[in-house]
Amino acid sequence: MGPVPALLIGIAILLALVIFTKIQAFPALVLSALIIGLLSGLPAGEAISAVTAGFGGTMTSIGIVIGLGCIMGKFMEKSGAAKRMALTILKFVGIKKADVVLGLTGFLVSIPVFCDSGFVILSSLAKEFSRLTKKSMLLIGGMLGMGLYITHFLVPPTPGPLAVASTFGVDIGLFILAGLALSVPLFVFSVFFFRWVSKKYEPIIPERDEEDLKKLSPEQREVLAKIEAKQAAGLELTSEDFSEMLKDETLPPAGISFSTLLVPVFLILSNTIADLAGVSGVGAYIFDLIGSPVTAIFISVLMSIYILSKQMPKEECLKVTESALADAGLIVFVTAAGGSLGNVIKVTGAGTIMAESIIAASLPVILVPLLVGTILRFPQGSGTVAMITGSAILAPMLPTLGINPVIAGLALCTTAMCPSYLNDSYFWVVTRFSGFPVKTSLKTWSVGTIVIPLVGSVILAIVNAIFF
Repeated sequence: MGPVPALLIGIAILLALVIFTKIQAFPALVLSALIIGLLSGLPAGEAISAVTAGFGGTMTSIGIVIGLGCIMGKFMEKSGAAKRMALTILKFVGIKKADVVLGLTGFLVSIPVFCDSGFVILSSLAKEFSRLTKKSMLLIGGMLGMGLYITHFLVPPTPGPLAVASTFGVDIGLFILAGLALSVPLFVFSVFFFRWVSKKYEPIIPERDEEDLKKLSPEQREVLAKIEAKQAAGLELTSEDFSEMLKDETLPPAGISFSTLLVPVFLILSNTIADLAGVSGVGAYIFDLIGSPVTAIFISVLMSIYILSKQMPKEECLKVTESALADAGLIVFVTAAGGSLGNVIKVTGAGTIMAESIIAASLPVILVPLLVGTILRFPQGSGTVAMITGSAILAPMLPTLGINPVIAGLALCTTAMCPSYLNDSYFWVVTRFSGFPVKTSLKTWSVGTIVIPLVGSVILAIVNAIFF
């Protein structure tokens, strides 16, 4: 059997295993890679060697980064840094733009933290914003969800885009810059989209029940009574009212919270800029050391443990780290299994053959990564699996297609966002924690995860046509 039919059969088997069986993505990816190799005519020994070589190569390149990133994200969650960032942004943006505040907070938090965890962390704050401002959760929760969603898919060191950048051989700092450049217009468009959506449906404002009141301290209940009195008198709320609600919580300082998140990004970018500027000698050595993703994120982990979470006892810090590594294990293995699939595709030559066919058919090459992301996301629901699998399929094609790897990577990541619906765990997180009826969530959130990636695809197609 030829390499291309073998690849198509292998991908079909992969999707069937993930969707219809109890087999998790990691063994499904390894098995599919092995099947593709064997069906392509590789001897058993060569097929197994291709699988193990791809696994080991991917583990070498990003395994440590993923593990450290999960630790950093977990400490941000447990320390209250995310809440502090939200309140700080609130002071500058203002209460009238509470949707933008929550969206921007999610936008930043999701760079190291999985969007699912980020939404759970910040959902209580979103509900509080909704109650006090009387703005619908369709707006507040929608913007929080989308802010988290955009950078989760587009900005390393989140595992999905990190795997894409690594597989395509793109400098991580460069991919961060490119991902942020695309994320900003998508975020702005999201503001207009969810403000429009929230006007079309009945407001969803969570009620404060007895369970919610029990969570408040006596001081917070006093503040709440003052806020309700202000609202009854027709007075506008200020950011200080929200700060008062959280004043007796032990939250880390704003500077430390933002620094822990942004220091690794700046360090990675500094190395990229130094390379572009042609820095040499000792300077190049220093930038290469501190700007390595491993070093940069390790510095952030140390900040998380010794500064951000200095009030935590040793035992709790160890438990947080162990919990983070448990989460990281699955991510690392799935990502490395995607590397196995990619190496088998490369060894069999399937990627090159498909690329040559596309060129012969005179199809716009930008369509290839744009279509692959959605095709892989739609049936099985996981954006991370779609990005990892898609990058494995596309990487061998890139030299033949002649498409810029940064553009190709962003195209794949953008369309892997589409759509978030019933088979996506994040759909249920957003729906349940925001209090949306399922039908309403499908008409609003799911539609947003189609429209916004579509806008991103148009932007990338225009950029590719003009500059590449």
